[in-house]
Amino acid sequence: MSVSADWSYPTAFRFGAGRIKALGEACAAAGMQKPLLVTDRGLAALPVTGIALDAMEAAGLGRALFAEVDPNPTEKNLDAGLEAYRAGGHDGVIAFGGGSGLDLGKMVAFMSGQTRPVWDFEDIGDWWTRADPDGIAPIVAVPTTAGTGSEVGRASVITNSETHVKKIIFHPKVLASVVIADPELTVGMPPVITAGTGLDALSHCLEAYSSPFYHPMSQGIALEGMRLVFENLPRVYADGTDIEARGHMMVAAAMGATAFQKGLGAMHAMAHPVGALYGTHHGMTNAVVMPEVLKMNRSAIEGRIAAAAAYLGWDRSFDAFFDQVTALRAEMQVPARLSEMGVGTDRIDTLVAMALDDPSAGGNPVEMTEANTRALFEACI
Repeated sequence: MSVSADWSYPTAFRFGAGRIKALGEACAAAGMQKPLLVTDRGLAALPVTGIALDAMEAAGLGRALFAEVDPNPTEKNLDAGLEAYRAGGHDGVIAFGGGSGLDLGKMVAFMSGQTRPVWDFEDIGDWWTRADPDGIAPIVAVPTTAGTGSEVGRASVITNSETHVKKIIFHPKVLASVVIADPELTVGMPPVITAGTGLDALSHCLEAYSSPFYHPMSQGIALEGMRLVFENLPRVYADGTDIEARGHMMVAAAMGATAFQKGLGAMHAMAHPVGALYGTHHGMTNAVVMPEVLKMNRSAIEGRIAAAAAYLGWDRSFDAFFDQVTALRAEMQVPARLSEMGVGTDRIDTLVAMALDDPSAGGNPVEMTEANTRALFEACI
């Protein structure tokens, strides 16, 4: 991919193949001289992490690494990361990886100078104002997947290890100072992860687009993000070395997370508790429930989805859009039902309660109730 670009929306972006070489420059721009690279256990052993550590070392930044991060990061991972950060005398974080590495890295930077427990900063009302903004270290975010968009997020999802409930921790200053989006870092993703993360990006764009709240900028970003996913996800699934399509998917992921400032909905309200209780892949879980959520929301979004279908080059109808979603899911080998991911009806009461309590539920275009949420889970399981 020959395209290379620098943007400052929603934050400073270094986009293009090979841009990981600018890691030293990005750290300098963020004011770091001794960063800690935070990633997950699986990624730490792969060549892409070595490339990043080499770029750090070449810039005179050392090669400090913390990788004790679970697929669904917990406060225990955070405590261990903070211990490593403080013991190493670090002055910033390179959050590196998929959603788990990015989320935990951002929280290490956020909590590095706080005195209250992390749960005091949950995304409820103005709880974020409890944080000391001067105690937040700078962040450079480097995604290695194209899905969560956490590199442009102002929040992280941390799982409480005792209750298994996922909590969203928010602060405006958790937004990375610089993002390096290098599609070459995503080439090693296996097809199943390419599919799951790409479908997560689609769910972000689709739910933001469908959300009833007023945010025309997010609306436009979500619509174009969907186009990029539908056009490029099949390409990267078929050929993981397609750098151009990989680049478009990285942008689509960032667009999805930028757009969902407008809100999410039932897909995420369901996927969060399912992931917390059963350890399922978040993006793939969103993809499994996507058709049933679209059906439930049809009465509220039919015209809007028809307009999206027309923009995407299909017949101007809800059914045309729905059929394309179904076809994409089949091409990505998405399980037809949650039961195929090990989810049963034995804990449905807990799933329903957790979904209704999830912050994403408030953005669904049809109000989520105990009755319709239970019916939704039953249909999806």
